[in-house]
Amino acid sequence: MAATTNLHQISVAAPPVFISTTTLHSLICHKSLIGHLKSTLPPLSAAIQSPLRHAHQITPDSSFLLMPSWSTSPLLPYIGTKLVTHNPNNSAQNLPGVQAIFVLFHSLTGQPLASMDATALTLYRTACISALASSYLSREDAEILVMVGAGTLAPHLIKAHLIVRSKLKRVIVWNRSVEKARNLVDQLKEESGFEGVCFEANESLTAAVGMGDVISCATNSEVALVKGAEMKAGAHLDLVGSFKPSMRECDEEAVKRGRVFVDNEMAAVEAGELVMMKDEIVGGLVELIKGKKVGRMSEDEITVFKSVGSAVVDLLSAQMVYENYVANLRQSSH
Repeated sequence: MAATTNLHQISVAAPPVFISTTTLHSLICHKSLIGHLKSTLPPLSAAIQSPLRHAHQITPDSSFLLMPSWSTSPLLPYIGTKLVTHNPNNSAQNLPGVQAIFVLFHSLTGQPLASMDATALTLYRTACISALASSYLSREDAEILVMVGAGTLAPHLIKAHLIVRSKLKRVIVWNRSVEKARNLVDQLKEESGFEGVCFEANESLTAAVGMGDVISCATNSEVALVKGAEMKAGAHLDLVGSFKPSMRECDEEAVKRGRVFVDNEMAAVEAGELVMMKDEIVGGLVELIKGKKVGRMSEDEITVFKSVGSAVVDLLSAQMVYENYVANLRQSSH
């Protein structure tokens, strides 16, 4: 399911297409996207221009974000923009808190190529970036994954982490609403592909954090949930939820105890856990992939990865979806 990256294979005469959620699921999976990002981020990220995202407050509780990016590289001839709405109160209506569409253009002609459901695309790319970082930072023998938060992103994070750490055999879910945590556990138990993995909900966050070899957090919390003093030696902490200085999912002790890596430099500006602790950042994900920075250095070391999302990863993910769509179209027409 790997994307093809040949400018000459893409027909710029075709009318723009809409790639629905159902179609997107057929074109992408966590394993293929992890591989695609690992192979494309090092050579292509420098070729992608991505200005600061535009964030507009719509109401005190909701916001609208625009994330533009473009590349004129023959390997990535695209302009893309993700349009995002953030409504954290949507969980009460059983709707995702973050919803989005992505619009893709040809960078040499400016022609619209596709629009696609970026709500699902964002879930895939966010989870896959966390898992890709974990492949460098978590222990290879990690057995227990703790999922803090049981929202729309949680099952994607769980699936992606299980792909890169095959020895994970126990998944513990904690959520402020115990019922929501139990519902996610029941959902995962019914899905295939998790043979030998035990899923459970835990009402005690302290107890769960103390057991975690990998602790993944995806919440809107503005109060530190994970306490550094409660993490065991050798743990890897994956922070996904916060994207504003007022938000934080762990305390200062967790940051101080760990070697901290980020998905991009904006994490130092946007993430509440790091805005006052920029000096704790050791490096970025691309440096890990390139081998310019060493990942885990010992069995007992605590590692931290903080992602805030980037238009670069959006564009690379959309590239994979669109090029797989075009490839499938060609195959079906022959």
